[in-house]
Amino acid sequence: MLTVEQIIACGLDKTEASEMAKTVNRILPTQSPTACWQEISRHILTPQHPFALHRLLYETAYADFDRTMQGPPPAWFPANQDITEANITRLMAELHINTYPEFHAWSIANRDTFWQMMIERLDIKATDTYTEPQKDATGITTKLAKLNIVESCFNTPDDTVAIITQRENNTHLKTLTYRELACLTNRVANGLVDIGMKPGDAIAIDMPMNAESVAIYLGIIKAGCVVVGIADSFAPEEIATRLRIGNAKAIFTQDYINRAGKRLPLYEKVIAANAPKAIVFSDGVAQIRREGDMRWRDFLNDTGTFNAVPCHPDAPTNILFSSGTTGEPKAIPWTHTTPIKAAADAYLHHDIHPGDVLAWHTNLGWMMGPWLIYASLINKATIALYDGGSPTGRDFGIFVQNAKVTMLGVVPTLVRAWKNTDCMHGLDWHAIRAFSSTGECSNPEEMLYLMALAGYKPVIEYCGGTEIGGGYITGTRVQPAAPSTFTTPALGVDFLLFNENGEPTKNGEVFIVPPSLGLSTRLLNTDHDEVYFAGTPQPNLRRHGDAIEQLPNNCYRIHGRIDDTMNLSGIKVSSAEIEEALNTIDAVQETAAVAVPPKGGGPSRLVIYAVLATSGAALAKEELHATLQAALSEHLNPLFRIHDVVSVDALPRTASNKVMRRLLRQQAMRPLQKD
Repeated sequence: MLTVEQIIACGLDKTEASEMAKTVNRILPTQSPTACWQEISRHILTPQHPFALHRLLYETAYADFDRTMQGPPPAWFPANQDITEANITRLMAELHINTYPEFHAWSIANRDTFWQMMIERLDIKATDTYTEPQKDATGITTKLAKLNIVESCFNTPDDTVAIITQRENNTHLKTLTYRELACLTNRVANGLVDIGMKPGDAIAIDMPMNAESVAIYLGIIKAGCVVVGIADSFAPEEIATRLRIGNAKAIFTQDYINRAGKRLPLYEKVIAANAPKAIVFSDGVAQIRREGDMRWRDFLNDTGTFNAVPCHPDAPTNILFSSGTTGEPKAIPWTHTTPIKAAADAYLHHDIHPGDVLAWHTNLGWMMGPWLIYASLINKATIALYDGGSPTGRDFGIFVQNAKVTMLGVVPTLVRAWKNTDCMHGLDWHAIRAFSSTGECSNPEEMLYLMALAGYKPVIEYCGGTEIGGGYITGTRVQPAAPSTFTTPALGVDFLLFNENGEPTKNGEVFIVPPSLGLSTRLLNTDHDEVYFAGTPQPNLRRHGDAIEQLPNNCYRIHGRIDDTMNLSGIKVSSAEIEEALNTIDAVQETAAVAVPPKGGGPSRLVIYAVLATSGAALAKEELHATLQAALSEHLNPLFRIHDVVSVDALPRTASNKVMRRLLRQQAMRPLQKD
């Protein structure tokens, strides 16, 4: 039973605490833990209450819940209206399927039928179709013969709002209709023709996520060209690597990024990367610094119409980058069918409907940038973009409130920042129907906090990758949601778990069972089959690299990466990429980078093991930490933060001279698990 003193300790005054205690104590003995929590979360707690009270009542309601047999306790339950109005429920009714597990089983037993059904449900426009279905490179059979996926992004009335934007420190919302976005997209496509670009040419984008970059992205693909996605936070060396691998013939960029009150040069970094012809966007008048570069306003063609270039379904649309086992990132082409996977995941698992407003603070160098475009536009929804500002402060929360965002995407690091500063307290996020979390392992307490911000809405945990075009494990709005847990493999996808001996397990490495739309079929700079299929425990399994535990009640929890790939600040990066950046320091002989989860779970923390050169022997730990951090920021990405540095005499190695990072990871986990 609750005491008044416990509630007062959460921040309520004595009178309110007394009434709260009476109300809750009246409920506790009369209902099951789940029924009790439903009553408390729906009718007693509000987003205005301190989170400490939310946590106390959640723990009290579930004090007698048998986690061993029932798994993690749900914090959100779908109401009858949630279930009846869900896209999943409507499809199940059409198929005469009664339960969600039966629907998932049907989707993997009838993959060709499932994906053709999604193509039709999403109204994917084909320029030409086969009379008899044909198998594409992913192994899925469809009727698509030729298409340009951009045409499927404009299937809603012209006056529908396509994009809502807001600048930092400016509460005024600007909107762009589907008609206006289509016109700008067409002007970009015509401009590309004007400067001599041809179908198949690769064109890079190194810009923040704003209305113009969305139109540029769509315009490149509509012209039959290929986007090379580059994150606007990358250092010149990393920009140059991606331009080289993608064979980019031009690049769209911006003169400066205005972020958190700072003016950060971007065009300057593109020049330092020795980029090809640059088209430079600016809020004012861009100062062109190289011969052959162009201002945005001079590039744009005046013609607002353009006939989309028809393409084979397997033709590339976008080159995205993920970490590899060497210092060079894997170059993964998306095709004209990959966006169907992204849009289907949004339609099914995030339950996106026409008129929804989707916000995800991202960029076009991470797969969630293109994902957001397709998830929104193919589903006739609206993209909400906070242009130039940082998502860590209250101003971003006010934007979410004013834009009436209905689906808010996050990375767990962002939620941790909100919780630590309590910056979102008191905002009106009632419009939110669901959150989605990806990019890192999440922490249950932080996800409970996130749910509480909107009066208890579900967090759809969503894990996949660039090479999947979306998720392979996720949640739904027709199943209860427990913080930091997944409830289902994605529809149309299945996976198996194996231990280190190649034996089936409920806690081990995940292997995806193909085929599925969205799964990559080639890499530009390494052997695709060697990376994903060599040495798998069974034939026709695809390696992914995540460590997953199946919990009671058929829920799942992810424990990070099996291999040496890590997620830092929502960005995939390999140990080799980090070490390559750090080994440029004269004071360092060699380094090993590992990422470990803190006690209680949550985003991975980066620990560096360093063997010092003679010149670095006298460095104090704080000075070494600062030196390594500066090199990481300059040569790789300033978003990556080093949690700890450990000086060692030598790195442990195998007989074949490979660094034993798993041993180092285990060693690094010991102090972090005590934090």
